[in-house]
Amino acid sequence: MTDQGNNNQNISRNPFAALFGSLADAKQFASGQKPPSHHGDPPSDDSEGSQSESENSDSIEDNDDSVAEISRSFLSRQELCEQLNINHMIQRIFLITLDNSDPSLRGGNGIPPRCVFLEEMAAEMDGQDWLDMDNIEQALFNRLLLLEPGKHLIYMTSCNAVNLSADRDAGEKCAIPFLYACFQRAKEEVTKVPEKLLSYAVRCKNLTVSNTRTVLLTPEIYVSQNVYEQLLDLLLEGVGRLDEVVEFVEEVIAGLLADQEVRTFKEVIGPVLDIFHSRVKDLDLCHLLLFSYLDLLLYFSQQKDIAKVLVEHIQPKDPDNGLQYQKTLLGTVLNISCLLKTPGVVEGHSFFLNPSRSSPQEMKVQESNIHQFIGQFHDKLHQLLKNLLQQSGETRHLLLSWLGSCLQANAGRTKIWANQMPEIFFQMYASDAFFLNLGAALLKLCQPFCRPRSPKLLTFNPTYCALKELSEEERRNRNVHARGLDKETCLIPIPPQQSPEFPQSYSLLTENLILTQMTLHLGFHRLHEQMVKMNQSLHRLQGTWREAQLAGGPAAEQLREQFERLMTVYLSTKAAVTQPGMLQNCLNLQASSAALLVQLGLNNQGPEHVQLSFPLAPLQSSLLCYVPEFFAENLGDFFVFLRRFADEVLESSAESLEQVLNFITMFMGNVDRMKNPHLRAKLAEVLEAVMPHMEAVSIGTAQPIMFQRQRVFCSYRHAPYLAEALIAVFVDIEFTGDPHQFEQKFNYRRPMYPILKYMWGKESYRESVKRLAVYASENLEAMSPPLFLRYLNLLMNDAIFLLDEAIQYLTKIKLLQLEKDQGEWEGLAPDAHREKESSLQMLGQLARFHNIMSNETIGTLAFLTSEIKGIFVHPFMAERIISMLNHFLQHLVGPKMGALKVKDFSEFDFKPEQLVSDICTIYLHLGYISQCVRPGFTCLG
Repeated sequence: MTDQGNNNQNISRNPFAALFGSLADAKQFASGQKPPSHHGDPPSDDSEGSQSESENSDSIEDNDDSVAEISRSFLSRQELCEQLNINHMIQRIFLITLDNSDPSLRGGNGIPPRCVFLEEMAAEMDGQDWLDMDNIEQALFNRLLLLEPGKHLIYMTSCNAVNLSADRDAGEKCAIPFLYACFQRAKEEVTKVPEKLLSYAVRCKNLTVSNTRTVLLTPEIYVSQNVYEQLLDLLLEGVGRLDEVVEFVEEVIAGLLADQEVRTFKEVIGPVLDIFHSRVKDLDLCHLLLFSYLDLLLYFSQQKDIAKVLVEHIQPKDPDNGLQYQKTLLGTVLNISCLLKTPGVVEGHSFFLNPSRSSPQEMKVQESNIHQFIGQFHDKLHQLLKNLLQQSGETRHLLLSWLGSCLQANAGRTKIWANQMPEIFFQMYASDAFFLNLGAALLKLCQPFCRPRSPKLLTFNPTYCALKELSEEERRNRNVHARGLDKETCLIPIPPQQSPEFPQSYSLLTENLILTQMTLHLGFHRLHEQMVKMNQSLHRLQGTWREAQLAGGPAAEQLREQFERLMTVYLSTKAAVTQPGMLQNCLNLQASSAALLVQLGLNNQGPEHVQLSFPLAPLQSSLLCYVPEFFAENLGDFFVFLRRFADEVLESSAESLEQVLNFITMFMGNVDRMKNPHLRAKLAEVLEAVMPHMEAVSIGTAQPIMFQRQRVFCSYRHAPYLAEALIAVFVDIEFTGDPHQFEQKFNYRRPMYPILKYMWGKESYRESVKRLAVYASENLEAMSPPLFLRYLNLLMNDAIFLLDEAIQYLTKIKLLQLEKDQGEWEGLAPDAHREKESSLQMLGQLARFHNIMSNETIGTLAFLTSEIKGIFVHPFMAERIISMLNHFLQHLVGPKMGALKVKDFSEFDFKPEQLVSDICTIYLHLGYISQCVRPGFTCLG
């Protein structure tokens, strides 16, 4: 092998030759690296031979020296290549450079198309035009301080094609989005670079996180940038792909928590929450961006450190001002609804505009869309509260304290004056929307134990409501956050000898149930009342509008406008309170509450439900004395609401209806278990709501489905006791000595008439009433009058009073009508004319009510006498029955009634022919009553 061949062989074996494109390039590089000759003078001709020999003899040694030099050169070349790769990687990650040379002289491999040229730093680097791990931190800091990085963009490759994406990425002005994008590019580099560059890529990734932390801790350095807003925008943009953003944010959070000398973590996150708050308050229910914000809020609630800052952030400045809770971030979110933002102001409202010009189908579709948005909104709110409750004990305590204090501060919402002074109400208390949404979210939290026979229900401990003022530490340790409950009226008074046994700590179930019932009491009840009043106003306004249309003139247009505005408010309110998911959850809660109260009424303190049976055992040390009355009020209010505005929901759960019937049967007629007669009387209205009803419907309207209600009501196992309870509460609400007895008792008794009439048509109920009548007949002269005897006595009293009052009202109406027809009102001042019209309208309403009630009372006596005769014809009762019927006939067909001639009896629901017919029916049912009639009496029937 020749020397040249030997040299070639050695070069080919050198591992560093692999750095060159070919062996020829390596040889060329090696030849250029030979050291200069050690001889100062050029060789003479005489020495050519000897030199040749010398070269031949020393070829091996010379070759060894060249190989060492080549190795050193290759090592230097490897370091240069590595540095070149690091420089390219830094440029790809941060899109910055110190090299402003001609792009055509650069290799295109691994270089980004656009970079920001750091001119000032390049000038300071004394000729170094590459980036390395020693100067990258300074370079990144300089890049973040550039006010207009887009003005410093340069082309990195010879390709000058327009690349808007590359320009946008490299020229990003905002610090947080830029650093996040760098983080993402660094993550990608970590997965692609060779192992020897991996540590550098990781360091670059960590640099993005540490610089983000610095930006958030010292935002004042970055002129004209709101870095907190940038962080919020970044999170919002990442909502759809939150996993990508979370890693970056959580590493930044870890850095912020580790370094709180300049600013605490709360001081960093607080401004982000402030910006979030300012934006979300302007969003509507059906705004799609709202749900992005809610998803972000859910992330905040899942991140334990942010969650703690969040619940601290929502604490109001004045805890005693109910409105302040609505002005917090959480309160602002809870205030989002399809209800009017400003009560009474329709302008700017987004729903049910121009309802008189919309078809029923269009309004139904709009309501369905609103229900869909409300359902999604309530799901988010529920998940938000659930996440916060599942965080640390401190976070849970702060949230529950917020809820408890909020409810106490807004307790005045239930006061009578609050509805009469709306201008003061809205300055003191949180809105209806706030409480409706809060109630819906809490209802969803209660669903895991909202099954009527759930054993979890029996862990509820009502002594929670008897606790008086506690310190903050005691509230934390005992899980007691609701306030002011010890001032609430309970179902029965606490016996003097009974003292509550307070446990060391209360379960979350107890607290959830109480907070939910309190929220419903403060929110749902008020909306129900508003809907009833609006419904009545709409009926009156519609009638007046139609009359004005017939008369013509500008008044008709004004009334149409009034009607439109009120209809918009009514439809928006109805859509808000009839969301199907919320109603079903509330139905589950109230049925479960009914089952729970029945178990408490049975003195059941065991782990399993006890079957209800009659007669009831006497109460001993009952926990009912610690249950606030609003538990029963909420239950009654909800089922009456369903009957009026969402009747179809009552068909959804037969088991729920059975639990409600159990509750009514136990409490309605039992003063030992529910002392308040008004509350027990209201249960009759609840019974009317859940029982089947078959009123005539307008043409074209579908008959409501009654299958489940009929089945449950007709097969109810405690039917005899339910009928007895109904008659007992009818008697109990006589309110002897109460100055308002006549105003109240007839309102309470109104629903009892159709209930008893329906019961009379079902054998099981009818037989129980007849048994009561038989017992009364056998004990007419007992010291304590039998229940049915007292019931008949009150029926006759009511019948006489109601008919007399009805005729008096009709007489007054007649006089006013005569004045109006004779033109006596035309000369009156406008105020006096309005007062006369108002008086006529009020008298008409009173006449209508008394006429209806008198018809119902006589009608009840009529069907009772069809199968119950003995007690009516007993000498003890016969004289009174005869006197009453004689009195009625004299008034109905005598000269007094004939002189009235009111324009239209039907206008006041006055049906004298029906009254006469019912009276004659009673005579026929009691045909042999004539044996007791005084001489000279003639039955006109």
